[in-house]
Amino acid sequence: MMAQTQASSQPRWEERFVSSVIQRCQVDNGLAARLRRADNPATEYQSWELLASLGVDLEKDYQRLPFVTIAAAIAKSKSDRNGVLTLGRAVAACYEDGRESSQAKARLRRLLACNDLPEACRILRSLFSLIDSKVGQPLDFVRLLKQLRRFSFEDARNRIKAQWAQEFYGQPAEAMAEGGGS
Repeated sequence: MMAQTQASSQPRWEERFVSSVIQRCQVDNGLAARLRRADNPATEYQSWELLASLGVDLEKDYQRLPFVTIAAAIAKSKSDRNGVLTLGRAVAACYEDGRESSQAKARLRRLLACNDLPEACRILRSLFSLIDSKVGQPLDFVRLLKQLRRFSFEDARNRIKAQWAQEFYGQPAEAMAEGGGS
């Protein structure tokens, strides 16, 4: 029982990664600058030293792309902590009309139309820039990293898209089931 408690109290890889990137960006401006450029495929290699040091397999796109995408987003947002804002809610918050905005719906539909991880990461780059400029709170980078790490698997990809749509259009299904939706 003690081993279970210790294992569950240990932060997961995604949590350790996000907190490490946030901390390192705060103390190393050069690293932060390299990570901000990492969302461009031509300069992505500038993040590889950090990714490799944190245990990311650089040779496998499905492993590397989620981490490089989130690291670049953290560096660009200059976040000092992991946020609680989900991606779907953040997209809606970018527009005055929220989820009623045709522009917000178009952005969401474009993300939901992604059929593979590289495409999703490419679309997310522009969404992150929009979110940073319009929304005053940080994203839940840990949740998003977990979602992107599973996005390459078709059955998980559809669930993740459904999560993003649920976040955008209304209360998360868990909150509604617990009586939190009204």
